[in-house]
Amino acid sequence: MNKSKTYLPIVALALLLVAGLTAMSVNTPADTKWIQLFNGKDIKDWTVKIRTHDLNDNFANTFRVEDGLMKVRYDGYTQFEQQYGHIFYKKPFSYYLLQVEYRFVGEQCPGGEGWALRNSGAMLHSQDPKTILKDQNFPISIEAQFLGGNGKDPRTTCNLCTPGTNVVMADTLFTPHCINSKSQTYAGDQWVTANFIVLGDEEVHHLVGSDTVISYFKPQIGGGSVAPFDPAVKIDGKLLKEGYISLQSESHPIDFRRVAVVDLSSMKGDAKKLKETVTRALLEK
Repeated sequence: MNKSKTYLPIVALALLLVAGLTAMSVNTPADTKWIQLFNGKDIKDWTVKIRTHDLNDNFANTFRVEDGLMKVRYDGYTQFEQQYGHIFYKKPFSYYLLQVEYRFVGEQCPGGEGWALRNSGAMLHSQDPKTILKDQNFPISIEAQFLGGNGKDPRTTCNLCTPGTNVVMADTLFTPHCINSKSQTYAGDQWVTANFIVLGDEEVHHLVGSDTVISYFKPQIGGGSVAPFDPAVKIDGKLLKEGYISLQSESHPIDFRRVAVVDLSSMKGDAKKLKETVTRALLEK
């Protein structure tokens, strides 16, 4: 594993002070253009998959757009009954910067597990939703887990969870399901800005604002926490070079007001340009 080409410059980027960022030219080049995945009007560019339901059955209007926000709601549920849901953007990405602005609101759906209180996430490098089995709980993916404060315990956000996947950390294959980031706790209904630098099958960095809170390498298929699954899709050891981006429904209401990416594919292998492009994008969203 070669960390020298991109890892140090990208991590150094996240540690730059705002003063350092603003010292850069404000003339953003065309290749830093943000692509708005959520248009603030509808979810026509997205595919819904909810456990025990067919593809594109948006059961009980779980995923909806109101007041310019993408909302996850459970007013049509009697009990949650492990009906985990995901909404997928229509095309896959490989090298990109993803930005998600989210907030937890309201009360958890009756029947939601205790661990799912103020819990959601963005799934990175996810399997194609068309290949997810009807009763499959989670897509094979890398999960950037969102957690909100419960009023009594520290609860970091932008954690790493690995449904049907593994990653490399400190030159060792990491096989446990979840590991906490080093973020602070975000309580109440406040908006949180999460950024993810995803560089194919090489490395991934989770940021809260401009602060790097966890990094890892060589995302690949493997491990558990996904059931059932199609063995033709879950090929353990296969590196994840690309995949779909999806947002979760795990029983607690959540709002998303921004879901956007900068496509970094043209900068593959060019650490200097990657650093400059990501820095400008975070400054000038």
